Amino acid sequence: MNRGLLDRLLNARRDRRAVALVTDLDGGAQRLVGEDEAPEDVLSAALVAGFRFDRSGVASTEEGEFFIDIYNPPLKLVIVGAVHIAQAIVPIARLAGYDIIVIDPRGAFASSERFPDVTLHAQWPDEALAGIELDRRTAFIALTHDPKIDDPALTAALHGSCFYVGALGSKKTHSARLERLTAAGIAPDRLARIRAPIGLAIGARGPAEIAIAILAEMTRALRLEQ
Repeated sequence: MNRGLLDRLLNARRDRRAVALVTDLDGGAQRLVGEDEAPEDVLSAALVAGFRFDRSGVASTEEGEFFIDIYNPPLKLVIVGAVHIAQAIVPIARLAGYDIIVIDPRGAFASSERFPDVTLHAQWPDEALAGIELDRRTAFIALTHDPKIDDPALTAALHGSCFYVGALGSKKTHSARLERLTAAGIAPDRLARIRAPIGLAIGARGPAEIAIAILAEMTRALRLEQ
């Protein structure tokens, strides 16, 4: 790889932009393809699938064989609410490859004792989220049931590009939430992005099962719905 190409790749990684390094297996020529360029590329099908499934590999065309090396930004999970369900979801999400951030202004909840080796922000969400990029590789979940905490957090998430936005609560709770957010000026198309009640409907009971249901819904959104 020449220095110019390497610099472009490193810059993309720094800026959390998804790119693919395409190498001609016959002649050795290399080029970078951004995720937004993939649908128009000669290797479009392989590139689009590679970005979606974090999958590198060989693609064949009439022009020859190419190795596609996918460089997606790391997955990120932002959890608002340092509650029992959050404690259950952290180890599962970590195994699934997510970098995890937990936000809760209640310092007694957002403690290193309850969340070891996790990035913690014992701040109000509007303060903490000001420094966190909510991009297309970010999942976002609100778990506190407290409108003072969840509502501003959801507002920030809905104005970002998160591939998943979920909120804990019953249908009745969510209906009241939608009324508040509508009154706050959030457009209907943005509100429709909220998954609530959160998680796949698998009859989950208790923090561990709810955490599994949430991760399953996040995975479906990441792999099949983008």
